[in-house]
Amino acid sequence: MDLESARKRIRELSGIIDKHNYKYYVLAEPTISDYEYDMLMEELIELENKFSELIDINSPTQRVGGMVTKDFPAVRHKYPMLSLGNTYSKKELQDFDSRIRKAIGDAFEYVCELKYDGVAIGLVYENKNLVRAVTRGDGYQGDDVTTNARTIKSIPLKLFDGAKVPNELEVRGEIFMPHGSFLQLNEARLKNNEAPFANPRNAAAGSLKLRESKIVASRNLDCFIYNILGENLPFDDHYDNLKLAKKWGFKIPEFIKKCDDLDKVFQYISYWEKERKTLDYDTDGIVIKINSIEQQEKLGYTAKSPRWAIAYKFPAQQAYTRLLDVKYQVGRTGAITPVAVLQPVQLSGTTVKRASLYNADKIKELELHLNDTVIVEKGGEIIPKIVGVDIKHRDTNAQPVTYATKCSECNTPLVKGEGEALHYCPNQKDCPPQVLGKIEHFISRKAMNIESLGQGRTEILIKNGLVKNIADLYDLKYEQLYGLEKTIVNELEGTSKKISFREKTVNNILNALEKSKSVPFERVLYALGIRYVGETVAKKIAQHFTSIDNLMNSSFEQLLEVPEVGKKIAYSIILFFQDKDNLNIIDRLKSKGLQFETGEKSKKGGLLNGKVFVISGVFEKYSRQGLKSLIEDNGGKVTGSVSSNTDYLVAGENMGPEKRKKAVELKVPLINESEFEELLSNV
Repeated sequence: MDLESARKRIRELSGIIDKHNYKYYVLAEPTISDYEYDMLMEELIELENKFSELIDINSPTQRVGGMVTKDFPAVRHKYPMLSLGNTYSKKELQDFDSRIRKAIGDAFEYVCELKYDGVAIGLVYENKNLVRAVTRGDGYQGDDVTTNARTIKSIPLKLFDGAKVPNELEVRGEIFMPHGSFLQLNEARLKNNEAPFANPRNAAAGSLKLRESKIVASRNLDCFIYNILGENLPFDDHYDNLKLAKKWGFKIPEFIKKCDDLDKVFQYISYWEKERKTLDYDTDGIVIKINSIEQQEKLGYTAKSPRWAIAYKFPAQQAYTRLLDVKYQVGRTGAITPVAVLQPVQLSGTTVKRASLYNADKIKELELHLNDTVIVEKGGEIIPKIVGVDIKHRDTNAQPVTYATKCSECNTPLVKGEGEALHYCPNQKDCPPQVLGKIEHFISRKAMNIESLGQGRTEILIKNGLVKNIADLYDLKYEQLYGLEKTIVNELEGTSKKISFREKTVNNILNALEKSKSVPFERVLYALGIRYVGETVAKKIAQHFTSIDNLMNSSFEQLLEVPEVGKKIAYSIILFFQDKDNLNIIDRLKSKGLQFETGEKSKKGGLLNGKVFVISGVFEKYSRQGLKSLIEDNGGKVTGSVSSNTDYLVAGENMGPEKRKKAVELKVPLINESEFEELLSNV
């Protein structure tokens, strides 16, 4: 296929895939099977790989992410992105209605919409292409998060052809995380001994500001559009513009309603105050707007908010119950999490028996006493938390809750680092839940993937003294395992299960351990369980240092050069390798044949092996991702910032001035794309 034929087919495939994305993610009406969709996407990927110069930044293939954003530059909003005035009472809504009537008379109508609890975003389109995504910020300027916004499948990268699409257009919307995605994310974070997000809103906000767009893509964020701005809008009313925008490709909520009087607004509020619990995303109120754009302009703005709109906020659902006890859970890194044990109570359709107390400061803030009557609320409609205490019902003999001073599992005195919110049990080697947690982390699917040791078998090995650390796993023998058994009791469900190590089970375990010796270095590094080193950070570190020896010998400053590694992570890594027991475990694992270096040297002969590149600007023949792939495929490495380790700065049009300045200071060679091709052919 020649270049022009490829260009035509890529354009055709992109259009087809965009329409199927729209049908699936916006309309929820898929018309082809997953297999058919995957075949279309594979064909497009294959063509773009073959003709990398034809890759469009708005191609459907670019939604998976992969770019690293070092900074989120501030961008000034063309139209101020102001907050709405809030009210919690119907009386204040009546006052709002009176002010409107006094200003513009009685000939107007309202539009009611759900108020989505997420992150406000402004999306700018030029000639139907997404060019910028900016957060609210202070209302006048926000952060440019375009790279991350492109990964959200309900945000169209190209608007569909059709009448009345303005050449310049800005839409305002809310990026949010559905409940299902939120629960999966927190479950994964807890398994990695990372703090869970308090609610979906915080999760969405945190995800949108991640530097690694590939991680953002995995978070399954969504986006509703609620306002259209521009010079030449097709209609003079908000409602019709929104409805038309759905045909352009935007995800417009279906629950928008026009109301010609305040009584209908109150009916809408009453309906959704109950029905919102059935939705898969958080809402915290109703937004009431004047429909006519002309009337909106006449009403104008205050310094902080529009006069033509207001938000009615729902009161958070709460319940009263009794605090029975406070337990202290120990994570695999020794982090202590206090948990309130409650008298069971119904809240938002579920039975709440426990609530997180976060840390010692939270307990002190609430001034908790045992048997207190506490007020429980579901933060973000999902996570139970104690928000207050009904002191009137406190027993005069009630004892205040004092934070534990010793580990509930091993009786070791707890420690708390300066600036840390959590207490820790420092007995990492002998505290039972820490030993168990480290081994369970090591054998988990995303680490060493030794599935045969799951389902309570690891606990049996520890109880029998066969395993005290992860290296002991590779010393296990058939005769030690055969015949082991234990009955596991589930007190909550009132059930029990007998686990026995028979011939097949033992052989499966030993085979899985042997197979795990081929697991790549990045996953072995993650499996070691270094505090704060999650799956993605482990991969970045493995790519940067290529071996455990290089990593162990690295300085604090060298660690900070790795993308995603900050001071806290770097300090944790230094401490880990200062521990002689950890070094002994690594030596034992090495002797058993585990992978402690990468295989990057074999990539395509390693034409660029060991060379470090920085890419900046726009190029004629290649996209930045295309250049990055070409460098990495030939054994080189691409970083986001210029340093003394950089070998070449590949410079395109409109390259970053700071990168150029830094390269000149450090005498790093600047090469254009032609010189890069020459370098590649001459290496």
